[in-house]
Amino acid sequence: MSTFKHGRYSGYIRPISYLIDLSILNGLGILYFFRTIDPLVFLVVTTLVWITLSMFSKFYEVYRYTREVTILTLIFRQLVLFTLLVFAFSGFFHEFQISSSSIIKYVLLSFLIITFFKFVMYYLLQKYRSSFGGNRRRTVILGKNKQTLALENFFNKNPEYGYDLKKTFTFKDKHESHLDDCFKFVKNESIDEIYCSISALNNSQLLKVVDFADNNLIILKFIPDNKEIFSKKLKYENYDYIPILSLRNMPLKDSINQVVKRVFDIAFSFAVIVFILSWLTPILAFFIKLESKGPIFFKQSRNGFNYKEFDCYKFRSMTPNKNAHLYQATRGDQRITKIGKFIRKTSIDELPQFFNVLFGDMSVVGPRPHMVSHTNMYAKRIDKFMVRHFVKPGITGLAQVSGFRGEIESDKDIIGRVKLDIFYIENWSLLLDLKIIIQTFANAVKGEDKAY
Repeated sequence: MSTFKHGRYSGYIRPISYLIDLSILNGLGILYFFRTIDPLVFLVVTTLVWITLSMFSKFYEVYRYTREVTILTLIFRQLVLFTLLVFAFSGFFHEFQISSSSIIKYVLLSFLIITFFKFVMYYLLQKYRSSFGGNRRRTVILGKNKQTLALENFFNKNPEYGYDLKKTFTFKDKHESHLDDCFKFVKNESIDEIYCSISALNNSQLLKVVDFADNNLIILKFIPDNKEIFSKKLKYENYDYIPILSLRNMPLKDSINQVVKRVFDIAFSFAVIVFILSWLTPILAFFIKLESKGPIFFKQSRNGFNYKEFDCYKFRSMTPNKNAHLYQATRGDQRITKIGKFIRKTSIDELPQFFNVLFGDMSVVGPRPHMVSHTNMYAKRIDKFMVRHFVKPGITGLAQVSGFRGEIESDKDIIGRVKLDIFYIENWSLLLDLKIIIQTFANAVKGEDKAY
């Protein structure tokens, strides 16, 4: 009952979405692609598989505040899983003789249409909220501080999300009478959602707010205070009946995500090795040898996943020197050769690391690995530096495309790099990887100031 009360008619959106998507899947399958299949068998199996899969992948958990990139991630995950299950269906019902090409065409066309309708509904609802004032959520905020002011600003500047902020209550002296006035206002104005600052009220007041919201079918959400731990993406678990909060939730701890990332790494690195390194390596080898004596490749120990050391490979860009394992390249570094200056500026010197990716020591995208001597130094000086080693290091990373690449000139550089690396670890998605790869390529083409 509360779904329809608080969301107005939002409770109808998910069933309608199910109906549209199942109509597309079954309609295309029965009427166009698989006419020889028993339509009843196909309809029942497809519907059951789709509903079960959607519940598992949370495909329909799209809310008014959900970002477009999150929707694309859900669609891609559903596409991969559904494709595998359709292939499994064709293997189980082999008497239907379904070809692989038909399956691929069916899945791609179905998801193209589903994606279109999903975004049409998403943007139509946004337009309906912003232009016509429909599908609104009446809200109040309890407490006034930096966090609540930011939320208030978000509500006021983003009408497409459909939040109608009625009032922000301030509790300077935390009197119970002020809370009673707030409750009266909430009832009189038929408020749908209460956003409560944790730091604005004491424990007994927070309990009163929780009881009031529960007893009046009002959605209650809490805004973290200035304590950093409450701003983390905490993971909630139960040990028997004991609630436990995990400080850091990492998507790459999920076995499915690990498989997806590893398959992508292998496919991408194999393509680079076959189609680029196969012909580029002899050309670069000629120029590297022509300018200076020494090996074509430069090998250096780096710390990777779980702090394990591995040999990281590059095209040699410097004249052979004893300090290569101790000191980073600096602006105007005399050790860098002419060909080395070019391949460093364009990041071509990093390409041999795709062999590291293929061997499993690195990933295409991840925190950039440091020299062992620097890792030991920063581990002692920089807070949370070691968190970077929860995942495999990458050829490129979020920190690199955000301006934190190359020489570390001050602690500010390494601190900024660590913050972005941790954000990547806690918010990984395949789409984020693709975005970083595209940005890396764009930066390589236009050149970067710190690429020296």
